[in-house]
Amino acid sequence: MKQEVKNAIQDEYPSDFSHCYGCGRLNEKGYQFRTGWDGAQTITVYIPRPEHMAIPGFVYGGLIASLIDCHGTGSASLALHRKNRHEPGDGAEPPRFVTASLEVKFVKPTPQNVPLKAVGKVEEIHPKKFKIHTEVYAGELCCAKGEVVAALMPDTFGK
Repeated sequence: MKQEVKNAIQDEYPSDFSHCYGCGRLNEKGYQFRTGWDGAQTITVYIPRPEHMAIPGFVYGGLIASLIDCHGTGSASLALHRKNRHEPGDGAEPPRFVTASLEVKFVKPTPQNVPLKAVGKVEEIHPKKFKIHTEVYAGELCCAKGEVVAALMPDTFGK
């Protein structure tokens, strides 16, 4: 499985929609998660910083929840973009999604100083909604599982 994402969907989002604390490439203080394809699955890889500590040696659960959340909306964008016959980097603006629901289950404590890998499986549940099933790994250890229902952002969002 890949250890990095070269063609992230977030790189294609217009500047107006690139400020999310989790996945916004223009948010200098944010996580800047990057989501791309790894075969039929989606992947996001992130290395937690020292300030993302819950207790010494372990990652804060809020970071894990944010990773699952942004991985889910990015995965939905990838899926609809591909359904529309586009891929990141082809010049077409991808669709944007917002979180309709987020479920996180912490399976094991997440060790610090290990790259995290979110792996998603996308399920279309409606023409404007996708469900993304995500597992978060620290090395080979599955630390969390989650589910995001992502809804297509309306054209009038923020107007």
